[in-house]
Amino acid sequence: MTIVTQIFLGSIVLGICSMLHIVLLVAAIKLLRRMAPHDRTSRSPFLVMKLLVLGFSIVVFAHTVQVWIWALSFLALGTLPNLSDAIYFSLVTYTTVGYGDVTVGGGFRVFGAMAAVTGLLNFGLSTAFLVGLFERMLPSQLPPPPQP
Repeated sequence: MTIVTQIFLGSIVLGICSMLHIVLLVAAIKLLRRMAPHDRTSRSPFLVMKLLVLGFSIVVFAHTVQVWIWALSFLALGTLPNLSDAIYFSLVTYTTVGYGDVTVGGGFRVFGAMAAVTGLLNFGLSTAFLVGLFERMLPSQLPPPPQP
């Protein structure tokens, strides 16, 4: 497969994954807003924990689905021999761990690298989402910082 084709197909899978990720994060925000009272002081520690776990779970679900999308893409293109290798390769590539014990052929290396780009971009979105969620949830539960 040519480099241009690899970049084109990789960009399509990256776009699908990123759109899915954004849709799930927006849905999570809407769900969490409905579940949380607007008055931060009326939130119980149990509710705060429940909301944080729910937000975190949605992020984990979003990343898991994306690893599956990449694995199925590798299988559909015939780059890896079986589902087990495809999931494993997708996971270690998406997380940029890249052990190197399972690899794709030279004609698919750029396509495979696009999985890492997807992970980098969407982990950044997840980090921003979780930081914002924790920032909104935790201030009512923590004492104010000491004044100098």
